[in-house]
Amino acid sequence: MKTGRLFAMVVVGVLAFAAWSCKPENEEVENVTVNPSEARIEVGGTYQLMAVVMPLDAPKEFQWTSSNSLVATVSGTGLVTAVAIGECNITVTAGDKSDVCRVTVVERGGGADDPQGPDNPNGPDNPEGGSVDTIGFDANGASIAVFSVADGRTVRFSRGNLQYQASTDTWRFAERQYDYIGNGNSNISSSYNGWIDLFGWGTSGWKNSGATAYEPWSTSTEYGDYFPGGDNVANLTDAYANADWGVYNAISNGGNQAGMWRTLTKAEWEYLLYDRDVPYRHVKATLNGTDGLIVFPDDFTMPAGITFFSINITTMLGIGANTINLTQWNALKEAGCIFLPAAGLRIGTDVSYAGTSAYYWTSSCYMYYAAWYLFVSCGFQMYDLGRSKGLSVRLVQDVD
Repeated sequence: MKTGRLFAMVVVGVLAFAAWSCKPENEEVENVTVNPSEARIEVGGTYQLMAVVMPLDAPKEFQWTSSNSLVATVSGTGLVTAVAIGECNITVTAGDKSDVCRVTVVERGGGADDPQGPDNPNGPDNPEGGSVDTIGFDANGASIAVFSVADGRTVRFSRGNLQYQASTDTWRFAERQYDYIGNGNSNISSSYNGWIDLFGWGTSGWKNSGATAYEPWSTSTEYGDYFPGGDNVANLTDAYANADWGVYNAISNGGNQAGMWRTLTKAEWEYLLYDRDVPYRHVKATLNGTDGLIVFPDDFTMPAGITFFSINITTMLGIGANTINLTQWNALKEAGCIFLPAAGLRIGTDVSYAGTSAYYWTSSCYMYYAAWYLFVSCGFQMYDLGRSKGLSVRLVQDVD
């Protein structure tokens, strides 16, 4: 009898444990929001929508539908493809909740009468304006052209600088290569609804990084808060690769999967800009009122009617001599060029040099207080800078 009672108790206990272990850990969806709520896309272009559920631990099983697939279609991951001029609704559903993005498809190339067209952008401090930049890039936002970063190693660049929105925990690439946030970065915080694009070194959001300041919105000015693994000579590679923004995060309009992107090392930037055995490596220029650096792909042919001053010169003045209009830029994009905008520098919540100087992080540590970065202004060079500074990030994909 005792054995039978013990067996019964064990069975009851196992069943109870099984019932408890099968209990759903996620809460029911209370709300779903699609970001953005409106999108303007050129015919043939694509746009990656992002959905967020509340509470955050609710199931993230989304269904995407288009009200008119003759105007725009949508994939199972929220990638919208513009088919023909017109308007339609893209609906995302999670559980019994849904939200809508209103999509307007416009003629390719826009025009002067289109207030959001590429010929009439809203200005460099407003990356929401203008059409999505698709020329020269694949559906994941990777350049079709390739760039050598070492002997026998090539990469594809992302279509724009990395951006982040804290309120939705969303990463994305800028919609156009010359877009930057500028002074909006001064609003950086854990609850800011806007986008930011100047980040402290290694602030990918990796909670197990061992650094005190690891969130994208970190504003500490103490360099010691930015040590991945607590190691003051660690790079954003190998054991600490998750501190690299592109390795750790899913980029919403960049394939939406973690591990697809990474940051160039100091040695790779140097090879790209100084050591490639190609006729055209780089040139400083002004594009759409923004200073920056144009980087030429390995297999580049100069489009007809375009000439530059001071090709491959790193230290001379010359940005102002190379003013590129958007028609010329479209030709250069089709030829595979990349533009690195001068997005400025953030120290704490103070932003300086937006539109005139470019600062881009590498994944390489310098020493206990600093990391290497690319600086572009009157000249350009690799320098070391305190890790707490907020700089731009431009990611790449390795070519298989």
